[in-house]
Amino acid sequence: MRIDQVGVLMTREPGAGIATERAGAADLRDAADLRELHGALLGTQSIDEFLHEMARLAAGLVRGGLSCGMTMQPNGKPVTVACSDPVAARVDEVQYELDDGPCLHAMRDGHVVRIEDTADKARWPEFEAQAASRGIRSCLALPLKTQPAGALNLYARSASAFGAAEARRAENFAQDASGVLTLALRLASHAALIEQLRSSLTSRTVIDQALGIIMAREHCTQARAFAILRSASQNSNVKLRDIASGVVSSVTGEPPQPPPPFEDG
Repeated sequence: MRIDQVGVLMTREPGAGIATERAGAADLRDAADLRELHGALLGTQSIDEFLHEMARLAAGLVRGGLSCGMTMQPNGKPVTVACSDPVAARVDEVQYELDDGPCLHAMRDGHVVRIEDTADKARWPEFEAQAASRGIRSCLALPLKTQPAGALNLYARSASAFGAAEARRAENFAQDASGVLTLALRLASHAALIEQLRSSLTSRTVIDQALGIIMAREHCTQARAFAILRSASQNSNVKLRDIASGVVSSVTGEPPQPPPPFEDG
């Protein structure tokens, strides 16, 4: 209770301050989770490393620790692309074998799926029995809004491990992870494209050098030189670039040198 500047008695609902403090603490945890995801993206050298770091971060979302698996289906078949430990990988695989379970529903339907206690065997009796036999009592599967689609699979060794606060934090983490992972996949795709361009440029340079040598030797046009090079490739069943590399090496006495580095932008 307090009095404002004009002398009007002001009241505060009981518990309002506590609720505000809790919401503020939750927001700080979400912000910290997002910073860790960004740090993982910047601190890893490959998509594989980033996925495993993401699984490790997700496994620490609930006090006491979790097992975390990450499911994606790049070729239409679900696979665990990263996990925090072997238990998570095996519980994921049980679902793939059954073609049913919380992680597959989350990935395919785009909805959060929760199992309060695997001992109940309520929704997926066979999966829940196998999960319980491996010490897993509760599960939370969250969709990852990525291409290809995915799911973040959290497994706890205690029943009802995912209360309202834990589920909210996990959902926010999955939402942030979806965005960061999408960026990571785009960066990886971009890097692969740059590498393909570098390789293509190297091949083109070697072939051009070989064409020049053949033109000088045979006193022919570029078209005729290319026909000679292509014929040699087809007759020997050797790639055109390798034939060209041999031609260049026969003159220079050393392997063809790569062109200057290709710079993006």
